[in-house]
Amino acid sequence: MAHNGSHSKYATLVSSDGFEFVLLREATFISPAIKSMLDPKSQFAESKTGRCVFEEISGMVLEKVVEYFQYWYKNKEREDVPDMEIPVELCLEILTAADYLGIDNHL
Repeated sequence: MAHNGSHSKYATLVSSDGFEFVLLREATFISPAIKSMLDPKSQFAESKTGRCVFEEISGMVLEKVVEYFQYWYKNKEREDVPDMEIPVELCLEILTAADYLGIDNHL
């Protein structure tokens, strides 16, 4: 279904194995990479569709990344925020994804 994603308040992130995660576009802005991709002034196709496909990030890892985006967005104005639980077995893959998305300095 084609729609103009540049006017939507939501963005869709798609994993390498086809899982789709819909979340507030503003919640993705912690990632400079995604923010650039969705910027209406950019020439990226993602800015028009509102969909970002990550061929190198699995659904299991992207789910945790999306969970972090939402956690950050919900708590960004708070000072005393508890740590988010991250499964030990996913730590390396999540750090790799965080580096790729430019959010490694927020973890």
